[in-house]
Amino acid sequence: MSVACPAVLIAAPGSGHGKTSVTAALARFHRRNGLRVRCFKTGPDFIDPTVLVQASGQPVYNLDTWIMGAEHCRQLLFDAAASCDLILVEGVMGLFDGDPSSADLAQLFGLPVLPVINASSMAQTFAAVLHGLRHFQMPGRTPAQPLTFAGVVANRVGSARHIDLLRAALPPELPFTALRRDADMALPERHLGLQLAQEIGDLDARLDRLADLIEGTALAQLPEPVAFSAPEAESAIEPLLQDVAVAVAFDQAFCFLYQANLEWLQRMGARLLFFSPLSDTELPEADALYLPGGYPELHAATLADNTPMQDAIRTFAEQGRPLLAECGGMLYLADTLIDMDGEKYPLLGLLPATATMGDRLAALGPQEVQVDGAVIRGHTFHYSSLSTEMAPAWHARTPDGRDGESVYRQGSLTASYLHWYFPSNPKLIADWLRPLD
Repeated sequence: MSVACPAVLIAAPGSGHGKTSVTAALARFHRRNGLRVRCFKTGPDFIDPTVLVQASGQPVYNLDTWIMGAEHCRQLLFDAAASCDLILVEGVMGLFDGDPSSADLAQLFGLPVLPVINASSMAQTFAAVLHGLRHFQMPGRTPAQPLTFAGVVANRVGSARHIDLLRAALPPELPFTALRRDADMALPERHLGLQLAQEIGDLDARLDRLADLIEGTALAQLPEPVAFSAPEAESAIEPLLQDVAVAVAFDQAFCFLYQANLEWLQRMGARLLFFSPLSDTELPEADALYLPGGYPELHAATLADNTPMQDAIRTFAEQGRPLLAECGGMLYLADTLIDMDGEKYPLLGLLPATATMGDRLAALGPQEVQVDGAVIRGHTFHYSSLSTEMAPAWHARTPDGRDGESVYRQGSLTASYLHWYFPSNPKLIADWLRPLD
């Protein structure tokens, strides 16, 4: 069984070429024309999906066949194709970067590729870059099927003459779109990537300006339909968290949440109660606590000053109730956080540790952890370091077997730099969040 739906994967030669902007422009343009648009983000990413949610008005899921499994990705695409008019998949980094890469995903699911290339500092070489993307193959690897290309986008072009130079070197059969440079439409960035959608006050205006650029171009036409096959039957989800109330931190400091993780908790029977460690002074009445990643370093003073919330979380943990913390959530558990300016802030003190922000990336990539023979997967992406004498309960490994992040376990508290993908092992997540009898 299969369902056909117009679909395209928006790729690039690397980061910074404008994949998110073009994906968001397409989503907003076709949404304004009455279509139901579903967006996906290749690889583990919490930030770009917030922009795509705003552009499309629909939930956004990630696609990563190593972290999530190919059949789980197939299920997400199949479900989307059955309920929408257009599927847009934003790639990650460069088209062939990573394992699995955006190209791997496109080949596996038959997605045509729409490369976005920053043309601001080139002319005819633009065509050479495109030629490389169209014809490159990883040595020693046989693709599931050849890549097909839906067209090409020249981003940040400067003039009509610039457009003529770019077009003249391109194969005439490939649809070509040139998007002019406009600082008012650029999406603002910070050290972990783009700013979150909720932090960009004029985001809707920027998205509408981006969508206006699509009018009258080749991008205004829907891509060809892709047949998405039904996955193998998934195992039934056990109600392992039936009637368990899980307090979930969610605000500008703790905002890195997979849509699938929240839905999986609910499908296991959990009741989600959202709260803000920044502005609330007490916890919801909950059985378990989930502190996801985010930007505690940008809000350390507010977190440190909110002593009623700190006291409430300490009491919660001291009562032996489950607490799961990821990356920024783990930093919040430390004794002290030192920000990029060297300022020190006292935090929860539930982990005997000092967290220090750095000015360069400390770790990046997918990893997995084995816990009593069970495997759970996720990814790491952080600029900070954690200094502690606490011994890890487990160590993660990268897909190629290198040492990865530490996982700390203290009573009913579980903490790591890893952002877990809950559907990769829902039983283990339930074990970490289920109250002891």
